[in-house]
Amino acid sequence: MTEKRPQQIYTLLVEVGRKSGDGLPPKATGAALVCYASGVDEAEAVRETVAILKQADLAPLDVSGYGTLEERLANGDEIEDEERDLMDRALAENSVVVAQMTPFFD
Repeated sequence: MTEKRPQQIYTLLVEVGRKSGDGLPPKATGAALVCYASGVDEAEAVRETVAILKQADLAPLDVSGYGTLEERLANGDEIEDEERDLMDRALAENSVVVAQMTPFFD
């Protein structure tokens, strides 16, 4: 029997393009989303995030991973309590939390 690997939370930056019904501002050309996603590894977290964003009528173009909380702390990132709370929520709900959306304009 293989041991079940624990869920971890990964910080992902997702770039999205335009799609009908995406809810972005009318003149935006796309957006960047900071997401906290659960997964047993970063690949699973990315797959889950892309699937959920597509269900929400967004058009994911590119995903950059910034690692787990522990990896980010080891890299010297300062992580505010609010950010940790969102990570805890994503872990507790085994879900994806979109923490920030920044629209792009030309």
